[in-house]
Amino acid sequence: MFKFLKNVSREMKKVSWPKGKELRNYTVVVISTVIFMAVFFFVVDLGISQLLDAFFE
Repeated sequence: MFKFLKNVSREMKKVSWPKGKELRNYTVVVISTVIFMAVFFFVVDLGISQLLDAFFE
């Protein structure tokens, strides 16, 4: 177990972590993508619901 944690620690030191500006940009991209996808699926769901309501009434 200790050998594994030592290896993990060694590998984590090799990781290239993003700088502050890069991290902010990545965060904006992820949040924008999530919001876009949520709105997209909301509109698709609303459209399908209205089509089904019109079809079955």
